Amino acid sequence: MTVQDREAGPLRAAPAAIAPATPAAPPSPLARLGDPRAVLAVALAGLGAGLLLFALGRDEPARLVLTATVVPPAALVARDIVRALKGGRLGVDAIALAAMLASVLLGEPLAGAVVALMYSGGQVLEDFAERTARRDLRLLVDRAPTSAQRITAGGVSVVPVGEVRVGDRLLVPAGAVIPVDGIVRAPARLDESTVTGEPLPVLRPAGAPVRSGSLNVGAMVEMEARARADDSTYAGIVAMVGEAQAARAPFLRAADRFSLWLLPGTLAVAGGAWLASGEAQRALAVLVVATPCPLILAAPVAFVSGIARAARRNILVRGGATLERLAEVRTVFFDKTGTLTRGGASLTGIEARAPHSGDEILTLLASLEQGSTHVVAKAIVAVAAERGLALSTPSKVRETPGEGLEGRVAGRTVLAGSVPFVFAALARPRPARETRAERDITVAVAVDGAFAGLVRLGDRPRPEAGAVTAALRAFGIGRIALLTGDEAAAAEPLRGPLGLDEIGAGLTPAEKLAAIHRGRASGPVAMVGDGINDAPALAAADVGIAMGARGLNASSQTADVVILVEDLGRVPEAFAIARRTRRIALQSMGAGLALSALAMAAAAFGLLAPVPGALVQEAIDVAVVLNALRALGGRS
Repeated sequence: MTVQDREAGPLRAAPAAIAPATPAAPPSPLARLGDPRAVLAVALAGLGAGLLLFALGRDEPARLVLTATVVPPAALVARDIVRALKGGRLGVDAIALAAMLASVLLGEPLAGAVVALMYSGGQVLEDFAERTARRDLRLLVDRAPTSAQRITAGGVSVVPVGEVRVGDRLLVPAGAVIPVDGIVRAPARLDESTVTGEPLPVLRPAGAPVRSGSLNVGAMVEMEARARADDSTYAGIVAMVGEAQAARAPFLRAADRFSLWLLPGTLAVAGGAWLASGEAQRALAVLVVATPCPLILAAPVAFVSGIARAARRNILVRGGATLERLAEVRTVFFDKTGTLTRGGASLTGIEARAPHSGDEILTLLASLEQGSTHVVAKAIVAVAAERGLALSTPSKVRETPGEGLEGRVAGRTVLAGSVPFVFAALARPRPARETRAERDITVAVAVDGAFAGLVRLGDRPRPEAGAVTAALRAFGIGRIALLTGDEAAAAEPLRGPLGLDEIGAGLTPAEKLAAIHRGRASGPVAMVGDGINDAPALAAADVGIAMGARGLNASSQTADVVILVEDLGRVPEAFAIARRTRRIALQSMGAGLALSALAMAAAAFGLLAPVPGALVQEAIDVAVVLNALRALGGRS
């Protein structure tokens, strides 16, 4: 089976606002003839009719029917060759055309009909393989929201999602997809599996941010838009899915170049067999079994399958070129904050002074901090929300910028801030036993004029970070380095637990960029980051990997790979998928070409006739495609 030397077009890169589709006109009879399934039906019917006529002893009519059967597939191949020539390349499907024409000219229309059947069947098999491999990618694209219910003074109206503006109030019915990024005005139960990979529905409290693409699995909820559709999370996902097939891997282009040598090589072997034996049938048999399908089919199907496998795991890969480069990486650079660490202030401890409990102190502190816009205040409120604490509304809040604040909470006077600030306000000396972990934030709390306790916050390594670096080592990554804008005192404690080879601390984005360029001198490098300041380094690396679970910002848009879930463990998984995909592509190509070469040799020496040769060739091609589709699964 030989197939057209073409590259499948990219998936539909649909914008967030998708206009209602206009019903397509039914295809014309001429267009149907260009459909591989229609050509396959013609070839199958013609071959069956010809064999039946042979069985009835009607040899001449049988030959005429079989000759006519070759015409539609031959015309389809000729069309593809002309298109290839217009594009500046010679289509290797010329081998299939030569086999069909030679079969008719040499009085072997049965062999030509079998080749025609195998060719059209191969195209149908290729289309099936690509559809199977792209199914997960298309599920993401087809799920893009197209409309929204906007609340206005006149009531609720349905508008295209592209018309939603920041600040609009929207209604999201049960079972509907969140159309744009925003915040919910009432608790909402959402299925965020498409965006984050979380398999179970989550409850988002009032005021919590929600991302487009999430499914409302609870009651109708009201929300406020905080981004336009084109700037929302799901629009970014759709755009990246659309780009996933836009770039061909160098591996695939090299396969195309090598396949062009098969045409003159095949003609040489066929001509040599004819001259050496004086039998034209041997030349015909060589043409029938010769095929570049292991090159044309194996690599594209394997890489598309690998991309689809990654998408199923919430890892978006921008094309086969990225997947191939990822398989070759030997150096990985990590950003620190938000990548190897949680990227925010996490609760690391509470020291409560009797009669107060830890939860009581945290409740009073978080209630008071609702009156502040400081980043630490927001982190404390978030920690309390995670622990399910019921907060009160503060009053008479007075803030001393950079130091702390005081106010009334549930009838009590609460003072909170830095340790020196609080103890100075209490006119008490700072306790000698009070210590704080390096780089932690310590908030002192006083209630009704008495010291109540300390709340500690810090940026801690992700629990999976050590396992991630160990897994990368197992994949043969020889150098793992940390690039961070934080001070060395904050970065050095990560060296031992995470097994880092190098640490670059106190770096500006420009200095991170320079470190990436130096690293590339010794081979392909990957950069893993999540912040806007990581965007230059992500773009400069051979493969930029963005942790995009918090939204598709500038780093995500410049990255080659985007991890859509808050799980650093997907980074080594991306490496595993890339390497397995490349290995399967090589296996398919190598085995397919070796088997084709053996079949050509057998045909040249008269051991394989044209009709059996066509059947052998098709079996090889089916095996190649099925092996390439293994990249969709998780087993080697």
